[in-house]
Amino acid sequence: MILRPALLLVLVATLSACGGTVERYATGAPVVEEELPRISSRYRTVEVRQMSLPTYAASEEIATRDETGAIVSDKTTLWADEPARAMTLELSRYLGTITGAQVAAEPWPFLDRASVIIDVRVEEMVADADGAFRISGQYYVAPDSGNGGRSGLFSLAEPIRGEGASAIAAARTAVTKDLAEQITRSGLR
Repeated sequence: MILRPALLLVLVATLSACGGTVERYATGAPVVEEELPRISSRYRTVEVRQMSLPTYAASEEIATRDETGAIVSDKTTLWADEPARAMTLELSRYLGTITGAQVAAEPWPFLDRASVIIDVRVEEMVADADGAFRISGQYYVAPDSGNGGRSGLFSLAEPIRGEGASAIAAARTAVTKDLAEQITRSGLR
């Protein structure tokens, strides 16, 4: 009886040693505040709901589309944080910097309600074989009053400058900044 647990322990240790190194990549350095435009918003407080991503993009594996159109990923090359959470926080930071409004990702951390809620639903988010990071989908801007809601489509691409996952991460940061600008110009003014 004692031999079985010992054998199991040896087997687990052996399998653990066979695994390759996992590399995790955080998004690129945030855009410097001075590089962002200043755009006024009609709303003082903004809540950003967690972004909805397609299954392959929500995974911690970094997805790429190859020349055949297949979306592939490598189990050893991962995002440093859950993509939906990380992108929601990044979008919130950019919206706050651009508008000067009080912006927070859900759940809303303040006692009073936000004057508007932003909901972003992504249809496609992938590093493409042509050297661009692409994101497309729809966003919704829902005021607390229930009046004046807006929605819009987005289809953004940012060149991947360099090779590998760190270049893809930098392009994802840039495209998230572009999305924040589009939402501000079209949905928050």
